[in-house]
Amino acid sequence: MPNLSPADSLILFADLQHEIVGRSATNPEKTIRRSAGALAVFARETGIPALASVVRFGTEHPKPIGEIGDALPDIPIFPRGGPAVFAHGPTRAAVAATGRRSLLIAGVASEVVVLHAAVAARESGMAVFVLLDACGGFSARTEDAAIREIERAGGVATSVASFATGTVEEFGTSDGQAAMKALRSLMG
Repeated sequence: MPNLSPADSLILFADLQHEIVGRSATNPEKTIRRSAGALAVFARETGIPALASVVRFGTEHPKPIGEIGDALPDIPIFPRGGPAVFAHGPTRAAVAATGRRSLLIAGVASEVVVLHAAVAARESGMAVFVLLDACGGFSARTEDAAIREIERAGGVATSVASFATGTVEEFGTSDGQAAMKALRSLMG
C-alpha cells in the first residue's frame, strides 16, 4: 500500500448504522464496530476529516453507530435515499469541498454502498482504499466479487491497521501515537 498522508485523506463511513451493521454475513458486527471505532478515533487524533453517508433503513432519522458518534460527535451526516453516495449531490459536494485526493471507505454493504462509492470516487480521480475490517457484505462470494471490481477500477483493499500505520514513519510522533492507539483498540 502506498504511503498515505493524513493531510490528503478523507474518511467515508457509509451506512454504518445500528440497523445495518448487524446484518453483515461476512464480518461480525463486533469486528465492524471495533474497526470503525478505531478508525474514528484515528481520524479525531490526526485531524483527518470524516463524513457519514447514511440511508433511511428502518428509521426516518438515520445516524452512524455509536462508536463513530462517540469519537466524532460533530461528524457531518448526509442522509440519502439511494444506494450510491456520489449520486447524492450534497455528499458529492462535501467530498469535493475537502480537496482531499485519497478516500478511505468503511461501510456495509460492500456489494452496494462501498462498491458504488469506490468506483465513483475512482472515476472522479481519487485514490480509494477500502478498509475491509470495517466493512461487511451479503455473502463471501458477492463481497469478493465487489472487492475484485473495486480493485479493477484501481481501488485498494486494505485494513484500518494498514491504513493507520501506513500514514506514519515513526511511532514517536503525534500521528504515530494515534496509530498505536488505533492498533491497541483493534487488538481489544
